[in-house]
Amino acid sequence: MAASDVNKGVPGVPYFTPQHLISPGTPNPSAKPGSVPTLFTPLKIRDTTLRNRIIVAPMCQYSTAATGSEIGALTDYHIATLGHYALKGSALVFVEATGVQPNGRISPNCPGLWSDAQIPALRRVSDFIKSQGALSGIQLAHAGRKSSTAAPWLSSKDRKVSLRTQKENGGWPDNVVGPMGGDEWSWDGKPNSDPTGGFWAPRQLNEQDIKELVGDWASAAKRAVQAGIDVIEIHAAHGYLFHQFLSPVTNQRSDKYGGSFENRTRILVETIQAIRAVIPEGMPLFLRISSTEWLEDTDLGKKFGSWDVESSILLAKMLPGLGVDLLDVSSGGNAGAQKINMFESKDYQTRIAARIRSELKKENLKLLIGAVGLITEADQARDIVEEGGAARKLNGNEVEIAKEAAAAVKMTEGGEPMADAILVARQFMREPEWVLRVAWQLGVDVAWPNQFLRVRFPKL
Repeated sequence: MAASDVNKGVPGVPYFTPQHLISPGTPNPSAKPGSVPTLFTPLKIRDTTLRNRIIVAPMCQYSTAATGSEIGALTDYHIATLGHYALKGSALVFVEATGVQPNGRISPNCPGLWSDAQIPALRRVSDFIKSQGALSGIQLAHAGRKSSTAAPWLSSKDRKVSLRTQKENGGWPDNVVGPMGGDEWSWDGKPNSDPTGGFWAPRQLNEQDIKELVGDWASAAKRAVQAGIDVIEIHAAHGYLFHQFLSPVTNQRSDKYGGSFENRTRILVETIQAIRAVIPEGMPLFLRISSTEWLEDTDLGKKFGSWDVESSILLAKMLPGLGVDLLDVSSGGNAGAQKINMFESKDYQTRIAARIRSELKKENLKLLIGAVGLITEADQARDIVEEGGAARKLNGNEVEIAKEAAAAVKMTEGGEPMADAILVARQFMREPEWVLRVAWQLGVDVAWPNQFLRVRFPKL
């Protein structure tokens, strides 16, 4: 047998998994020059390179142990799910929102990274993701006043069942925290005494609490590095703790962490600086924000102001100087009063991402932009990152998407891309092979995993 005939294993992992002939999701060498859309070209960020522009966004799975020695640690379930996305060609696969403190988890069954005991399980997941040619990422998070809730399949069985999780089920009702404290600051506005309430009332973090919290974010980041993670994302969106601090609706503090824009962003800035100081210089750092709360036209927004696109642009302009490499542009989640039907506005966040990217370009600021939210189709994915792609005519049932994409083009200059990468979540749960299908539909000849070569899609 010739050396070239040996079925080589991936080096550096404690078990055998075959080395792919060509990294899945990348164009085959036979692909014609100029025929490959930007979506399937590499993206270099510091010392890492994404094999294409398709990222698996963090997705809560509520599937870790709530108590005991394995509390918060990833399991084989996470290898099975996240590993499959890596196997099928995704460039970067994120582990879901991971608590930097025990009370920072959304639910008792969410992962955490507040203890060294949680490193080995994360490393096992990270190692497998990377063995398939993808990069591994983790989204570090603190849920703030939206913590100590139950997995959605438990709370949705009966609308009368509370989302709250009690102590006997692993919850921490006495240690839910936020920028503000008291019954009126629960996410749904219902006091702890109201049995129909879905969220616990938080206690207010003091300045010493905040100092410790920033330190815990940095410690979790160091553990992620020890676990072999390639990319870290800070979660400051969807009504979780940092979003609560950013918004004047949920942050009405009178100390240095409340009031002005500078004060409301202070905890986030301090955390970014603390993380950047303890991770390798070549390691990418992402930030996810809710670019708008969709509260501008609500009574809450009119009374207190709100975090809106203009606020996000101001923050985005600060990020390159702080060492953030990519802004992950999401929206909403901080109040039930928000006014948007996200499932009827398919490109609602992509258009905002395009605007932010355009404003940064005007000032020659280098910050990559990630678009996320209901990205499900091949043409849609291609056009978001393609130069002039938003102006491309779409067909048939995508007429409405075409109208929204055209609106986004007006916010960009010279046919610039709307974003530099896309983050996809739900569609991967439906189709783990989504990257391969998108390539096939776009006529891009990409590599498949060795084990799946005999079932690859026929050439169009």
